[in-house]
Amino acid sequence: MVSSSSLFPLALLVCLRTPEARTIDDIGAWARAHKLNVEAKYGNPSSISKRAASGQNLIFFRLCRCWYPPVAYEVILDTGSSDLWLAASTCKSKACSGIASFNPSSSSTFQNLSKPFSITYGSGEAAGSLGQDVVQMAGFSVSNQIFAVCDQVSEGLLNEPVSGLIGLAFSTIANAWTQPLMAFQLTRFNNATQAKDVEPGGTFTMGAVNTSLYTGDIDYNPIPNDDVSYWLQSVSSITSQGNSIPVQSGTDALAAIDTGTTLHSGSEAGTGDMEGYYTYPCSTPVQVTMAFGGQSWPISPADFEAQDLGGNTCMGAFFSLETGSNTPAWIVGDTFLKNVYSVFRFNPPSVGFAQLSSTALAMNGVNAPPPSPTIGSAAATVSATGTVTGSRETSSNDALSTISSSPLIIFYITMAMLSMLLA
Repeated sequence: MVSSSSLFPLALLVCLRTPEARTIDDIGAWARAHKLNVEAKYGNPSSISKRAASGQNLIFFRLCRCWYPPVAYEVILDTGSSDLWLAASTCKSKACSGIASFNPSSSSTFQNLSKPFSITYGSGEAAGSLGQDVVQMAGFSVSNQIFAVCDQVSEGLLNEPVSGLIGLAFSTIANAWTQPLMAFQLTRFNNATQAKDVEPGGTFTMGAVNTSLYTGDIDYNPIPNDDVSYWLQSVSSITSQGNSIPVQSGTDALAAIDTGTTLHSGSEAGTGDMEGYYTYPCSTPVQVTMAFGGQSWPISPADFEAQDLGGNTCMGAFFSLETGSNTPAWIVGDTFLKNVYSVFRFNPPSVGFAQLSSTALAMNGVNAPPPSPTIGSAAATVSATGTVTGSRETSSNDALSTISSSPLIIFYITMAMLSMLLA
């Protein structure tokens, strides 16, 4: 865990890489690969052997630095997993080609903990050993952060320029302890005709909420049954075109709120006619709402439209999913999260949503130069007080950022002083 007595809240600017045009065959391959990878990520073993690489990815990643001397790395951000790891300089696999890799011998502050690390994800495996070093993000420095240095990384698990992954879920699904406190606001460019390759994509805030990005109150709902593994919520209702969709109760209503998944899946979504997805006339705006607790949240028709297949036929963002026996039935991804201000609170364990403000909505589809990363001095330094909670030599982690989605979202870090701390 990290001591918060001297914490500065941190705001991270987001960049969005827009998708390229694809053929109907490309879309079909992408849709199938996305479905299989989400199933594998959430514990369906049969999907692991069937997963396929696809063209573009939806990846959240940000810049972090390891000391000393400081070197910048871009890592995937994922609320569906809880480990921080980097590709090692000794990694010889194709996945490590062309990326910035971590060389422990080049850092005078690195400490080798001599504990093995091996983890299996929906899109591959990573293995190496645990160590400690100074890690800086946006001017915020942790003096003894535990992370894994992986010399074995499966092909397709990393894509240039990503060098590793940082998990933002609870530590009960991690090999090293973390304490997540954070909020997301994502912009929409999928319906912007003039979108450039890279666009501003919103903000990710640690240790605070940005009151300018939402209006009204944040509707917090506790993690059901204090199950602090994934960021879970219970789906209380779903409507489509104003009609109620039957939703089961209990564990069958549990949903993982996952920034590392592009679309939206559930065991009751039904099997459509496009690789398990629904298709519908593009001329029909699909109005979908989801409720967690007593509050209902609409999903924009622009976000529900995952792909235009041509001929006035569109593919919806909801698809059927078979997860593992101990994993949630619903996976709520960015299709939903682009429509709310989302807050992930560690204590008490809860997830909150709020209505986006006019300031946040005005960012959708607006062309602007993307933020650029910088390396600077630390404005705040804290010490990690937790210890390694495990060293599983072979771990099937049911959570990883989905590597077969679209488009690519890049987090570049800047420092901001925000006034409201998360409780």
